[in-house]
Amino acid sequence: MAIKPDDVNDSDESLMVRVREGDHKAFAQLVGRHSRMFYAAAYRMCGQQQEAEDIVQDAFIKLWKNPHGWDPANGAKFSTWFYRVVTNQALDHLRKRKPQAEVPETLSDSRPDALEQLEEGTLQADLERAIQALPERQKAALNLCFYEGLSNKEAADILGVGVKALESLLMRAKTTLRDEMARYGYEIKDKRYG
Repeated sequence: MAIKPDDVNDSDESLMVRVREGDHKAFAQLVGRHSRMFYAAAYRMCGQQQEAEDIVQDAFIKLWKNPHGWDPANGAKFSTWFYRVVTNQALDHLRKRKPQAEVPETLSDSRPDALEQLEEGTLQADLERAIQALPERQKAALNLCFYEGLSNKEAADILGVGVKALESLLMRAKTTLRDEMARYGYEIKDKRYG
């Protein structure tokens, strides 16, 4: 069935009212509207494409099975509430993840342009590796505030902690990242990073 033009303009909240009534089209609209955003959040937490897809799919399945989990009377926007669902799902996946042996990176092409590309990507790769090594809650706080652009209050609500506890998580994450990047040979002088 085609989505009615009015459906595209429906708010998340009105779509959720319809999802609660078993409306598959409203659910499909929510999935279409938010999949990319929540996939990006999940990917930044777990660092693996397939796992991020599984996390978001599992979160949407939970939403379909229990749409009453979101209560508009609590005042939370749907997207803020669903960030919490996705974040919790990602934390569950990370806890269940088995440690993986790290595969050494090799340079298969020794031409000067390949070496230049490798050097340009090294900082980004080292930063990604350092972020992935953060404790789960610190990584979640960092992702929500810096990558997703949520306020400290929104991120704290999603993680189920107070704003001061969130700020503590962020400070520890920044300190850990600064120390880890120093181990890789980088020096971060920006005051924002601890």
